[in-house]
Amino acid sequence: MLTHKCRSRGDYITVEPLDLAKHGDALWDGVKDNDELWRYMPYGPFETREAFDAHLRKCEASADPLFHAIVDRTSGRAVGISTLMRIDPANRVIEVGGIVFTPALQRTRGATEAMYLLAKYVFDELGYRRYEWKCNALNEPSRRAALRLGFSFEGIFRQHMIVKGENRDTAWFSMLDSEWPARKAAFERWLDPSNFNAAGMQKTPLN
Repeated sequence: MLTHKCRSRGDYITVEPLDLAKHGDALWDGVKDNDELWRYMPYGPFETREAFDAHLRKCEASADPLFHAIVDRTSGRAVGISTLMRIDPANRVIEVGGIVFTPALQRTRGATEAMYLLAKYVFDELGYRRYEWKCNALNEPSRRAALRLGFSFEGIFRQHMIVKGENRDTAWFSMLDSEWPARKAAFERWLDPSNFNAAGMQKTPLN
């Protein structure tokens, strides 16, 4: 089991252990009245701040998944959550999941950088050999994101889970340590400021 969480600073965001006292206010501002963020999650939406805080307390105490806050470096405010989960040190396999991007993070360079920093932590620091991404097979945005980020589609696990009383077929994706050097180079090329024009639009897509 991992004994420490990711602490990684990028150009646009920082990934750090989730802390209710530090991140709770900003995260609540970003998720309240936005039920769609929780559509495919096993938890949420949260009708009150008290319910959300109770959830974050459980997240803080969890050893697997390990919850991380994504913090915007300009504002200093938490703008998202991501987890490392289903941690298997013996086989050096780990999954990224529990991803909640508030509107302030969606479709930004910081959103991509957060996924880059977590992958870099998994492969370069932890030395894991397989990095997984799983999502509800109906969650087309998540499936597109996995492919854009360099994960390979492996198939559908039919009737894999029951989530909020409904069947979930699960789409599986993975990235391997042998693939990481090329993926890492692609991330770094995309994130380089020279890849964006004066209006902030990308010149070359990540995928």
